[in-house]
Amino acid sequence: MERRDELMRILQGSEEPLTGADLAQRFGVTRQVIVQDIAVLRAKGFAIVATPQGYFQPKVYPHHRSGRVFRSITINHAPEQTEKELLTFVDAGVEVLDVSVDHPIYGEFVASLMFSSRRDVLHFTKAVADHNAPLLLSLSGGIHRHTLAAKEEVMIDEAIETLKNEGFTILDDH
Repeated sequence: MERRDELMRILQGSEEPLTGADLAQRFGVTRQVIVQDIAVLRAKGFAIVATPQGYFQPKVYPHHRSGRVFRSITINHAPEQTEKELLTFVDAGVEVLDVSVDHPIYGEFVASLMFSSRRDVLHFTKAVADHNAPLLLSLSGGIHRHTLAAKEEVMIDEAIETLKNEGFTILDDH
């Protein structure tokens, strides 16, 4: 119980996501123990977000940060175009908060991404390749949604225009 209390204190005090491996090392346990602790804490009602960069507890849910504009975009592309898509957004100063797909049997799947830099994107695409992990868009024939955030609406507009010029299909932009 004390480890979980300390885990919450660490997550609440951190400005950056913390990986399961880093937390495991800190506590002298395996990463799987941390995964189980996170599951128990979530079941108790704690808001803990898992991203490719690690775990964090949002101070304010990311979709409600002040001074930012948000937009949901539905896009269709092949899995091998994912890195290009994500880099286009972050290079334009647009944060990619999440990705979601609609599955005909299970409904909506949403994964938190929180990508704001080339480093975030390249780390993610390397991890996907290293683990031979399928992308969520593979469940929906390439169609997926992103929630985007930027300081100015024009930043999102410019990124979308760049993607259109590169041959990406934008299905819905609202």
